[in-house]
Amino acid sequence: MKLSLARGPRFAPRPLLFGLVAVTLLIYAAAARAGVYSEDGVALGGSDPVAYFTEGKPAAGSSDHSYDYDGVTWHFASAANRDAFAADPGKYAPQYGGFCAWAVSQGYTAKTDPDAWRIVDGKLYLNYNRSVQRRWEGDIPGNIAKADSNWPALDD
Repeated sequence: MKLSLARGPRFAPRPLLFGLVAVTLLIYAAAARAGVYSEDGVALGGSDPVAYFTEGKPAAGSSDHSYDYDGVTWHFASAANRDAFAADPGKYAPQYGGFCAWAVSQGYTAKTDPDAWRIVDGKLYLNYNRSVQRRWEGDIPGNIAKADSNWPALDD
């Protein structure tokens, strides 16, 4: 038995690649839908959210100073930061559960880089990386408004 391949139109890899990327994003977005961005049950990959406000930069948290909130464990660089968070989580917890603010403004969720951050009007916003952060910063008020509108549907 001899097999032959029928010759049809030339295969176009770009539409297929675009389709694969779109499907991957949808799967990732569906899998990532949760209240707080976490890795292995630890919020923000272990970064201390209070440090952004008190030190003006990200700081690694420690399991020695942890606090359970919103279904995940948060790590802090000090007991003082942990206690400040516990007293007022809404003040220190990042917007959109710590997911990328740009991604949420576009209608999906994505992980974040602790070095891609900004405090706007007393609220912490994180982004996927600094390149994405620059895009988000191109229209901060507009992107926040879009993300605020999208977040309820993503936070299921």
